[in-house]
Amino acid sequence: MNRRGIFLRLLTALAMGHTGLADAAAAAQAEEIPTSLPPAAPGTKVLRYAIQIAETGFDPAEISGTSNTIASEIFDAPLQFAFLGTPGRMRPNTLVAMPEISGDYKTFTFHVKPGIYFADDPAFNGRRRELVAQDYVYSYKRLYDPKNKGTFLFLLENAQVLGLSELRREALANKRAFDYDREVEGLRALDRYTFQIKLGQPSPRFLLNLTDSAWAGAVAREVVEHYGERIAEHPVGTGPFRLAAWKRASRIVLERNPGFREVFYDEEATPGDTMAEAAVAALKGKRLPLVDRVELSVIEETQPRWLAFLNGEHELIEDVPPEYVDFSMPKGHLAPNLVKRHIAMLRYPRTHIVFSYFNMEDPVVGGYTPDKVALRRAIALAVDVDKEIRLVRHNQAIPAQSLIAPGASGYVPAFKSEMSEFDPARAQALLDLYGYVDRDGDGWREQPNGAPLELEYAIQPDQQSRQLAEQWKKNMDAIGIRMRFKTATWSENAKASSAGKLQMWGLGWGGSPDGSDLLALAYGPSKGEANQSRFDLPAYNRVFEKQRPMPDGPERDAAFLEAKKLLVAYMPYKVHVHRLFTDLVQPWVIGYHHNTFIRSAWRYVDIDADMQKRLAK
Repeated sequence: MNRRGIFLRLLTALAMGHTGLADAAAAAQAEEIPTSLPPAAPGTKVLRYAIQIAETGFDPAEISGTSNTIASEIFDAPLQFAFLGTPGRMRPNTLVAMPEISGDYKTFTFHVKPGIYFADDPAFNGRRRELVAQDYVYSYKRLYDPKNKGTFLFLLENAQVLGLSELRREALANKRAFDYDREVEGLRALDRYTFQIKLGQPSPRFLLNLTDSAWAGAVAREVVEHYGERIAEHPVGTGPFRLAAWKRASRIVLERNPGFREVFYDEEATPGDTMAEAAVAALKGKRLPLVDRVELSVIEETQPRWLAFLNGEHELIEDVPPEYVDFSMPKGHLAPNLVKRHIAMLRYPRTHIVFSYFNMEDPVVGGYTPDKVALRRAIALAVDVDKEIRLVRHNQAIPAQSLIAPGASGYVPAFKSEMSEFDPARAQALLDLYGYVDRDGDGWREQPNGAPLELEYAIQPDQQSRQLAEQWKKNMDAIGIRMRFKTATWSENAKASSAGKLQMWGLGWGGSPDGSDLLALAYGPSKGEANQSRFDLPAYNRVFEKQRPMPDGPERDAAFLEAKKLLVAYMPYKVHVHRLFTDLVQPWVIGYHHNTFIRSAWRYVDIDADMQKRLAK
């Protein structure tokens, strides 16, 4: 309950006397999410594992990081990707059928399936609340509300949903509340179960945006208004799970949503994919979700995360830590001791990039003048990506050439660029040429104006971040540039980054089947949202806008190439690698698999509770 709600309830109670006050206080307290739950009852199917980065909250209008994965099982987007088979095939989720699309790719009409309900919550005052078209209209408007961070706003802004940007600008200019009740041409409910989105330009791939339940899931207005500023602590959706317990940065427990609609496992395996074929054979026709509870522990350090899996305390370990790769899968094969325990291994690439960004508004590394461009390019040339892959990532990655990752449109395996080059001699020559020289003879370079040259890179307090920092330090020492590191939690760094307060930071980013979503990381109007570098180059913005309405084909590929070349030339991002991932799974887990375009697959996984009890230590 928000503070205003509690205050009004207590005021009412005061008029009722002391007993009423106590009842109101108890009712307010009852709406809090507990920090723990009793142990699961015998026979309960529990999926347990660790996440490395702490959650930040579960409001789709402001969500980021690990919270996206959790929220994707609580909320429902209109569309979803098929879990198995073709990884980028879309299908209806809360809709009766795929949306109707106009011939010019500007108008999209969605028909919500009747009989879908939100999880029970005090905000509904005891009534069962059905999902309706207006919930999606309200939810997407929330992204435009200036009081919300709108992490994924760029996806709708880039598509130019008619009228919403104007509504946002009006709220900003007049410093007044965002007008949720004003109807706009680009986003409106046509009837109880039908809503329509109209765009200012053709967008052949627009529907890909509406597969992500983390931000495109429906929230109910009553819930947002009931909890107010604490809405991130009270996620209420129509998805298969609900938040049952939450101890910040420590433990998150999801339980099966008892009101979840009838959805049955109906996946199709890619022929030859034995893990997928076994999953389909075991689970076809079973009602989702298959497990009763998901228990997540936040464990930032790799050793305790690894040991928890080995000891049978966790059902799986996603993304085996690099330092345990050689131990668990020597030469790419599962180690004999793990084979003996019937542990399964799944290796796969993701449409994923790992990069370091330069804050383009920072006085040292930012800017578009030749000397600033030369500094960033020299820094990038001095980064030994091959050594990073060998020593830190244990060969679980390939060098990146651009922001576009394998699996996304615009990725060309044959494309090679300066992005992956390691040439410290050339880096030093660039620095010398543009006046970044050692003026006082102390062995460290100064800026052309004589001011000290020092880089500050934000990191997290985990082992891999420390190892990457060590590589950065060695690389920069070799070309005479001082570098220091500022350590904070991921959520603290994310907050500072969005405010433009970090000079440099390293991140990973997953993409959709559309390479444009990754190129959006450098699109000027998305500064402070997806565009953490705050890069804003008119030439890049024009080519980005040019490719958006194009159908896939040679013309769009040419625009992608132009965009990639501009990013190499100006270097707002040093893109390091595309990672390879390996997951290990206990033998009592049934149906585990991975789809690079789906944040979470918890609903599709089953547990043999008897085997779990018998084999887990």
